[in-house]
Amino acid sequence: MREKPKQKMRIWAMLCHFSALLGWILLFLLVFIGIPLYLPLNLLAPLLIWRFKKAQYPWIDFQGKESLNFQITWTLYTLIFMVISLFVVLTSFSLPVTTNSSANQVKINLDSLLIVFMSLILLILIVQSFIVTFAAIKAYNGEHYRYPWTIRVLR
Repeated sequence: MREKPKQKMRIWAMLCHFSALLGWILLFLLVFIGIPLYLPLNLLAPLLIWRFKKAQYPWIDFQGKESLNFQITWTLYTLIFMVISLFVVLTSFSLPVTTNSSANQVKINLDSLLIVFMSLILLILIVQSFIVTFAAIKAYNGEHYRYPWTIRVLR
């Protein structure tokens, strides 16, 4: 596996990585237009590419597993972040309500939390897009790359 893969294999391997970003973009567009759903769309396209091309090309098998492991891990991190965010919002909302604070205080608390959480989500997306782009470039160049902060579900 140490020889440089052919261009067709490298393009499919690169698509394994980039297709996950398209899934995230599609998910956020759906949420932005008002469809409140959380489906791990970031897993669908890399999974399909990996399942259909892994038997033909060992390079796609390796890159597909790396991409899927990273996306599964980041999906898990996102779910944990959502649960913690919900807990923090409910706690922050209940404190001013139970202490009979003004409606303005509740609004200020929720607006502050919204700004913090939106900033964190934007940071997560930017970090993920840089890491996935780096991995896709490495895959296209035929170089081995292992994602950081990844739980290896598929081996």
